[in-house]
Amino acid sequence: MIKITPILIKNAKVYTEEQVIENGAVLMQSGKITDIYQPDGKYRSLPENLKVIDGTGLSVIPGFIDGHIHGANGADVMDATEEALDTMALVLPKEGTTSFLATTITQAPEQIEQALINVRNYVNKPGQAEMIGVHLEGPFIEKEKAGAQPLQYIMNPDSDVFDRWQELSGNQIKTITMAPELDPDGSFISKLAASGVNVSAGHTDADFSQIKRAIKHGVRQVTHLCNAMNGIHHRDIGAVGAAMELEELRAELIADGIHVVPEMLQIIYRNMGSKRLLLITDAMRAKCLPSGEYELGGQPVHVSTDRALLENGTLAGSILKMHEGAKNMLRLNDVSLKNIIEMTSVNPAKQIDIYDKKGSITPGKDADVLLVDEHLSIKYTICRGVIAFKGDEK
Repeated sequence: MIKITPILIKNAKVYTEEQVIENGAVLMQSGKITDIYQPDGKYRSLPENLKVIDGTGLSVIPGFIDGHIHGANGADVMDATEEALDTMALVLPKEGTTSFLATTITQAPEQIEQALINVRNYVNKPGQAEMIGVHLEGPFIEKEKAGAQPLQYIMNPDSDVFDRWQELSGNQIKTITMAPELDPDGSFISKLAASGVNVSAGHTDADFSQIKRAIKHGVRQVTHLCNAMNGIHHRDIGAVGAAMELEELRAELIADGIHVVPEMLQIIYRNMGSKRLLLITDAMRAKCLPSGEYELGGQPVHVSTDRALLENGTLAGSILKMHEGAKNMLRLNDVSLKNIIEMTSVNPAKQIDIYDKKGSITPGKDADVLLVDEHLSIKYTICRGVIAFKGDEK
């Protein structure tokens, strides 16, 4: 057991679940948040060998949870190796991500299975972002809305296949993206929802009535809103309109200004608010690397300075960093840091039922903590009580 040095961040603006404390302090010990202090400075007995961080002029917020990420820094979940997950877990704290769902892509079943077995066997390490489960994106999706998902491996929903995959993963599949119209009687969705899986409508051609019906069966999320789904039409508001209109749904959002332009981000935010949005990156292996030629799901991808494209021009995931997406949202009208915390930490934790452990600055929860300035520049990222990234000095 590695001994974790206790950390005290003092003189900071602390965003707790219930309030914002000016000139407050947060104590972390043994990987957990143990105390939050008001500005009177009356600390209870502090541990020895304490690491003290002066947070003057900075804010303490919960670490970001990326619920949809395929890869980063040259690695991809589908590589199905410990090294790939380590590579991702090491680099993500630089963007404020302290935990993530390892996201698969539609591929040959044996490749998906190898990725799931790798997740089951993976051991999280101190000072890295925590891999908290799997987001199974596909293969139960609509071919007409495949996006960058390889067409030849798409299949209809199959409970036996899913059960096998869930077993291989060690019950680590927390979210599944699927096209709900492929399950017209709702039996597949109902079974997964009853087992605690977060069922998300995505890569779908479902109309508004089909989304409403899917909600009755257990769909509670929409995958990368606006992308790989039908848009709003004045005679059928489709999946995008359903996400805006139906309170039962939360929606993922790739806030890079490319997948969804800033004006649409503003429309979405105005209609949904911060309590129903989940900021994600949907990043692929080229994130953190130079422009050039890469691959996603066995397909060649050309990466420029701001986007990743298949040969036919289809967007192939993103190269977005979480803190950059959060900054883009903060530039919108009526968005505060409190709203950012909801979209990057609170909602993702609640959506996969880990809010008892993560998602807020609360005693007893994991010490996944960021120290940021007013522009959301990352000064410190602390993963489960260990400093995983230290940015520029103030």
